[in-house]
Amino acid sequence: MKIGFIGLGIMGKPMVKNLLKAGHDVMVFDLNKASVDEVVAAGAVAGTSASDVASKNPLVITMLPNSPHVKAVVMGEGGVLSGAKEGTILIDMSSIAPLASQEIERACSAKKVRMLDAPVSGGEPKAVDGTLAIMVGGEKALYEEVKDLLLVMGATAVHCGSIGAGNTTKLANQIIVALNIAAVSEAFTLVKKAGVDPHLVFDAIKGGLAGSTVMNAKAPMMMDSNFKPGFKIDLHIKDLANAMDTGHGVGSPLPLTASVREMMETLHADGFGNDDHSALARYYAKVSGTKIGE
Repeated sequence: MKIGFIGLGIMGKPMVKNLLKAGHDVMVFDLNKASVDEVVAAGAVAGTSASDVASKNPLVITMLPNSPHVKAVVMGEGGVLSGAKEGTILIDMSSIAPLASQEIERACSAKKVRMLDAPVSGGEPKAVDGTLAIMVGGEKALYEEVKDLLLVMGATAVHCGSIGAGNTTKLANQIIVALNIAAVSEAFTLVKKAGVDPHLVFDAIKGGLAGSTVMNAKAPMMMDSNFKPGFKIDLHIKDLANAMDTGHGVGSPLPLTASVREMMETLHADGFGNDDHSALARYYAKVSGTKIGE
């Protein structure tokens, strides 16, 4: 299948490579030339603009940082909608505000472009492995049409409801992940301050009710003081900001989300915004005077 792919960041590059490995023809566009060159070396073709990519491919995937970026790339001058033909499919796999997804879909519908919002979870490791969890909003029939393609990039692709439902689901995911990482940071800081080996505690509790995918992935990073980003603090701040905006809009209280967002904002101010979100451990080190890792 001919696919356009716009956005070659930490997640986008490996997603493109998995599409190429599956035999698809992929045309890419990104402002970062090095990223474009990397996927072109893997077999992709470079487009000259978002409009160019959309004009030459019946299906376009966007994977961009936040709502304003997706709006600009899709609806702006030289954007996807300026080049897309009637019947083009747009799958926005960015994590953005649900209301933004709905606004973009209305613009797509006016141009007879069909759209899904399909954000992902799993970070860079699962993007590389092609085992992302994909949460999809939009027409069920369109989801069924592209489901097999989504499963080239993910282990699961679940239809969650109408347009925007994918991003609402992603916000719920990001709240749970953030709070879980904060809980692991807090608990293992306690362990270290109490003079108990965090590695032994991890081995003791990972098989019980406290065990989780988050703890299994992030506790070893904390114990190794390895904060190389699979998912950056700054991106998680963006997701929690979108969650809080959405929560305020629908009247859903998010006090724990607000607390963890403030921890992340402190890390951003301290210059750690590009660290992995497991660097929440740095916040606890700052306020407790004790590092989990050496």
